[in-house]
Amino acid sequence: MVARSSEVRPSAVRHGAAPGVGGRRGRGAGRLAGLGLGGVALLVLLTGCDVGKTFEGFGWPQGGISAESHRMYDLWIASCVAALAVGVFVWGLIFWCVVRYRKRGNALPVQTRYNLPMEFLYTIAPILIVSVLFYYTAIVQTDVDKLSKNPDVTVEVVAFKWNWQFNYRDGQGTEARTTASTLGTSEVIPVLVLPTNRSIRFEETSRDVIHSFWVPELLFKRDVMPGKIRNVFEVSRLDAEGAYVGRCAELCGSYHAFMNFELRVVSPEKYDQFLAAKQSGKSTQDALAQIGEEPYAQTTQPFDTRRTQSNFNPDSAPAGTGS
Repeated sequence: MVARSSEVRPSAVRHGAAPGVGGRRGRGAGRLAGLGLGGVALLVLLTGCDVGKTFEGFGWPQGGISAESHRMYDLWIASCVAALAVGVFVWGLIFWCVVRYRKRGNALPVQTRYNLPMEFLYTIAPILIVSVLFYYTAIVQTDVDKLSKNPDVTVEVVAFKWNWQFNYRDGQGTEARTTASTLGTSEVIPVLVLPTNRSIRFEETSRDVIHSFWVPELLFKRDVMPGKIRNVFEVSRLDAEGAYVGRCAELCGSYHAFMNFELRVVSPEKYDQFLAAKQSGKSTQDALAQIGEEPYAQTTQPFDTRRTQSNFNPDSAPAGTGS
């Protein structure tokens, strides 16, 4: 073992001092620079096209209808593109090392120690990447959670087992007055009517357990807490008119899966007409029909409560038999 080791070390020295080593190192640095430029070019190329649509949002839901949903979607796509660029660069380095330093005889490859530039790069680059991602994440999060002093519309969302009540308020906080209300029942899905191009504040509270207010097209959900806690958030504007299903996203009991509602987004003019009709005493269905909208929910339907019959032991079933 001693003799073999003494043979390897000189060969390594001779190999490291052989002519052309500097040229090979220069070519290696050129390849490394080429990989970096290729990664940057890929990043620029991907950010210049509709990457989200091409790759189906990288798993993030598409079709957001609020300004906040667009910002969160853009942050997700940019993060995925950055991760893809870093991944391509790292895989390029791995394959380059596999090819460049593959075994070529019994000579020991050149040994590199204490390469300060490389160690500096491996330490600083991840810190820079994480810092940039954290910076933009903090900006988007702050923007999504931002509250204005005087939103155009304020809606109180009241959740209970297993339905929803939407109160249209004349101000913010518990001291505000409800000017119109929509109450869901087992027979009728509640429809929450909101306008486009207006800021909307949601003030949420629960009468029993924790629920969760979720419209998938808003691309985020908010817990509805019982007691004195009022979970408040705002949407700066809604972009697209239409009917969108809403759900409870927190397991709250037996009929949790059927605790649905519908968000109906209309023009500001129609919204004002709808609210005036509600304030005059009309039902939600009559007010919707008056502004030319479908009176009942289109995206979901009431669940069958089966409350008029015995579910587990019908009276007509003989004792000891199944049903």
